[in-house]
Amino acid sequence: MTTAQKSGTTEAVEAVEVLRGALTAAGIVLPSLRADTASPDLNLINLGRVRSDVALRLADVLRRGVAGPEGCA
Repeated sequence: MTTAQKSGTTEAVEAVEVLRGALTAAGIVLPSLRADTASPDLNLINLGRVRSDVALRLADVLRRGVAGPEGCA
């Protein structure tokens, strides 16, 4: 494995952990969330499959986050 591949994988793994922590704080679990190790130079994250109720919860959290505490975009 080259240095670029190793650092790419490390970056993706760190991003997964940060995202997992944020999702957990919002009460959301993406069971298949992981770094895509098949293409480490691209730093891809696999969000995986998710039930529709979880997708709706995620959309709700994102909408509230975009709106901010004042409730306006």
